Amino acid sequence: MTPPPAFRATVLTLYPEMFPGPLGTSLAGRALAEGRWGLESVHIRDFATDRHRSVDDTPAGGGAGMVLRCDVLAAALDSVADGRPMLAMSPRGKPLDQQRVRALAAGEGAIILCGRFEGFDERIFEARPVEPVSIGDYVLSGGELGAMVLLDACVRLLPGVMGAPTSGEEESFEQGLLEYPHYTRPVTWEGRTIPEVLRSGDHARIAAWRHEQAVHDTRLRRPDLIERHGGASQAPPSGARRETQGEVK
Repeated sequence: MTPPPAFRATVLTLYPEMFPGPLGTSLAGRALAEGRWGLESVHIRDFATDRHRSVDDTPAGGGAGMVLRCDVLAAALDSVADGRPMLAMSPRGKPLDQQRVRALAAGEGAIILCGRFEGFDERIFEARPVEPVSIGDYVLSGGELGAMVLLDACVRLLPGVMGAPTSGEEESFEQGLLEYPHYTRPVTWEGRTIPEVLRSGDHARIAAWRHEQAVHDTRLRRPDLIERHGGASQAPPSGARRETQGEVK
């Protein structure tokens, strides 16, 4: 008998037909087919108790839209609760980062609640150990796409999914920096040439250049990451120039 996957995802949604969706293709899809992780989608409406199978109601205090009912959500969560972390995709949640992804990927998986309409009755967070999680400062039509983003980020870190164990060690956010820029053939394209250092064969120079570029790009594009990590990553040497695309900047 085949043992269950070490990492299992259960998604509670009003649109179970959306899954696996993109998670059924590429790395995640191959890993799913190989049994490296498991995915189950559960229809929230199955836990409604009235003849209309209602899952939402009007906001207390008035206002536009509808709110997902806490009694229905609790019944859905209780039906699958088994000790895995319970997450709710919500723009009101803590931003998802690589550290949280790594922690989730190292565990047994997650139960993910996907919001719709105006969101969740707040009492679900008081009555159940549900952690709101956001994938960015914007609003989607529902939590399903956010759940896919979270799961893709986790699944690619599972053993054997990316191939070499070190494949993700130098990626963006792993060292508190954005990843350095990449190049490949042709050496010259539209007058732009791969930086000489990358063609030098000098691994020490290449490593130093890549770190310098990572620091440069992070300071330019995401200074918040430098501040968040306490300036732990050293800045480029004074007067250092950036060589990219055949130009010196």
